Formats: sequence, C-alpha cells, structure tokens
Amino acid sequence: MRLLLIEDDVPLGNGIQNGLKQANYAVDWVTDGKAGEHALKVEEYEALILDLTLPKIDGLQILRDLRKRGNQIPVLILTARDSISDKVLGLDSGADDYLVKPFDLDELNARLRALCRRQTGRISPYIEYANLRLEPATHTLMQDEKSIVLSHREFSILQTLLENVGKVLSRSYLEDSLYGWNDLIESNAVEVHIHHLRKKLGKELIRTIRGIGYVIPKLS
Repeated sequence: MRLLLIEDDVPLGNGIQNGLKQANYAVDWVTDGKAGEHALKVEEYEALILDLTLPKIDGLQILRDLRKRGNQIPVLILTARDSISDKVLGLDSGADDYLVKPFDLDELNARLRALCRRQTGRISPYIEYANLRLEPATHTLMQDEKSIVLSHREFSILQTLLENVGKVLSRSYLEDSLYGWNDLIESNAVEVHIHHLRKKLGKELIRTIRGIGYVIPKLS
C-alpha cells in the first residue's frame, strides 16, 4: 500500500516514514506543499498524511484543491494545531481524520488502516476469501485455521489482490503499491512474489491474465 507524506519537520518525517515502512507501507515523503501538490497530480496513492503548516503551499489549500479536483483519496491531517476550531476547519475542508502532534505511531497505523478499509468499502478489520483470513493489523494470514508465513511484500500483494477481487491488476499497479520513490525495484519482483504466493497458497488462487496482469477471481 502506497502513501504520500507531506511533512516539513525532517526528524518527524524520517520517523514516520521509517515506522510506516516497517508496518508494510510504501511511503513517498516531501517537505513542502508545492512538491506535495505535484506528487498528487502525477502519482496514485491509497492515502495522504498531510501537515497543515507547510512552506510554499499551506496544507489546507492542498486539501481544498484536492477535493475541488474530485480526488477522493483518504486524507489524515497530522498537525500541532489542536483547537476545536482548527479540527472543524480541517474536517470541513475535506479531511477524513485528524491526529494531533505529538502522537503514537501505533495510533497513526490504526487510523490509516481504518481510512483505507473504509475506502475499499470493507467494514471488517480482516479480509476473508474462501479458506483464507487475512488480518492487516497483525500481519497474519490463516488458511484452513493454519498460519501461513508471508514476507512483507508477499503480504502486500495478497492484500491488494484480495481488496480488488475480480479486478485484473497490472504488474505496474502492483509495483506502485509495493515501492516508494527511493526503493530499488528488481525487474521481475512482482512475478517472484506471485510465484512464492502460489507455492504457499495453491496455484489456482491467483490467475495470470496474459499481457494484462493478475487477478483473484470472484467466488461463484
């Protein structure tokens, strides 16, 4: 899952980016509003973490422009502005959630999971498909009540496919969900991860649509 972080506090931004990477996210991080606006126009993200007090373009202006363009990406405001009026203004400008600094990284993770869950239309904190039960919060996968160990990127690919059952996802789409700007991408990384998932979960779970991508079919 790929996120954009717009935060001008460098030590804080480093901490958030590193913490979220450990939690299985791909995170692109910029330190001013202008760079953030550009990233939002040229890349696709599952969620945006947005500071309000930014150089060049204010966070609220980024948020308002984003919603004017019809972009429905989930937005979590992360700021030191803790008054009720500031929270109301942020939420009324189009934010989905609001977290005041200082904060706990576990709470940030939980709020991001909730935002992304609602974005996909999923109510439950876990995903069930046939004999599989995937729990993003604990990074666990059960198959017929047996625990299956997956690498972080195997887990991410499986989660992305399960959140899009019936949709064919291209290799480039899956790569974008796995890797941020500074991550090294091997040419056949997605194919290797898909191969490992098939070995662990069965060959029929993930189907290859030649020349297009991969899909987990809808259950009949």
